[in-house]
Amino acid sequence: MKFIAKLVVVFALAAAILAGGYWWGSAKPVTSALKLLNPAEKSKPQGKTQDKTQGKILYYRNPMGHPDTSPVPKKDSMGMDYLPVYEGEAPPPDNSVVTISTEKVQKLGVRTEVAALRELTRTVRAVATVQADERRLHTVAPKFEGWIQRLYVNTTGQTVKKGEALMDVYSPELITAQHEYLIARKGVQSVEGGGQEVLAGMQRLSEHALQRLRNWDISETDLHTLQQEGEIRRHLTLRSAATGVVLEKHAVQGQRFMPGEMLYQIADLSTVWMLADVFEQDLAMVHRGQSATIRMDAYPDKIFNGKVTFIYPTVMPETRTAKVRIELPNPKGLLKPDMYGRVEFASTHSKDKVLTVPDSAVLDTGTRRLVLVALGEGRFQPRTVKLGMHADGYTEVLEGLEAGEAVVVSANFLIDAESNLKAALSGFSGDQRGH
Repeated sequence: MKFIAKLVVVFALAAAILAGGYWWGSAKPVTSALKLLNPAEKSKPQGKTQDKTQGKILYYRNPMGHPDTSPVPKKDSMGMDYLPVYEGEAPPPDNSVVTISTEKVQKLGVRTEVAALRELTRTVRAVATVQADERRLHTVAPKFEGWIQRLYVNTTGQTVKKGEALMDVYSPELITAQHEYLIARKGVQSVEGGGQEVLAGMQRLSEHALQRLRNWDISETDLHTLQQEGEIRRHLTLRSAATGVVLEKHAVQGQRFMPGEMLYQIADLSTVWMLADVFEQDLAMVHRGQSATIRMDAYPDKIFNGKVTFIYPTVMPETRTAKVRIELPNPKGLLKPDMYGRVEFASTHSKDKVLTVPDSAVLDTGTRRLVLVALGEGRFQPRTVKLGMHADGYTEVLEGLEAGEAVVVSANFLIDAESNLKAALSGFSGDQRGH
């Protein structure tokens, strides 16, 4: 009996051990399944471990991929939470690139144009006045003292020809010179049968007397009359030395004049000057020999053409302009001194083509000038550029851009407002190029 009881106990213990092992093996997968069904149970033990692996939160980024970030949690305009970016999780965003969705790019009407090489021709405009050619001005100023006996040209603006009589004058010096000539002439006649030396001496006296009258601007016509008639003339005639128009007249019949006193100023207006006031920032575009087109207010249907002959060496401080002299023919006398006109100089920057972009592509921030380079797929990069000449709606780019790069020429400021361009520019340092 005891043996049987011991066997029963052994079998009971073996059965208990087998039942316990079966229960343990079946209970473990059930627990794992319960944990899969209950995420909260899983997150509790693993939360601390994940924080340790992900590390510190650097910032929060826009869930739609826009370049703006936030140091603290926030929501975007659609109510979506900004996503945390952990240390070592992702590289910092490129703040120099502005990203806009393709749909918004189309709505804004963004247009681009490729930076290309062009030959720039700039038109410089200036106001100008007609002036007499200083080389064709003639002043009538007798070299002797005398009185005006009679005036032949007695109005300002009167046209005179070379050799035409201006006035008859009386001068004791002229009478004395004529008397000396006649005495020397009689002396030559009286010694014709004498020695050669005496004859030569009297001839020199006669020539000296005539030369004295020539030096006083007595014309050859009047001297020839004196030689032919052999009589002293009380009044001699002063004649014009040039053809032109009387600009100034100070002579009055009966007045006394002194040596060097100006009685007339006569100008030859067959060729005139246009003096144009060119702003100093445009002076580099004007050079000698350059063609100029002139339009006069008095003749709106006519175009006059001339050439630049001189650029004056000084700038007027009040207007910041310099005088540019243009010489042009005036055969019909249409151009009169002090007439007002407008001048256009067509100037080419250089013989070689230069890199240019449209004027509308340039954004001026006040401290620097920028263009938006289109990188494709709604991405735009602000690029600092150095500019040169402006002409024909285009601007020369000296630095910061390469030929073939597309720049935004329309909706620049709308892109600024839509994509927070100012924030991108504040984080943009240096002139980095994105290709």
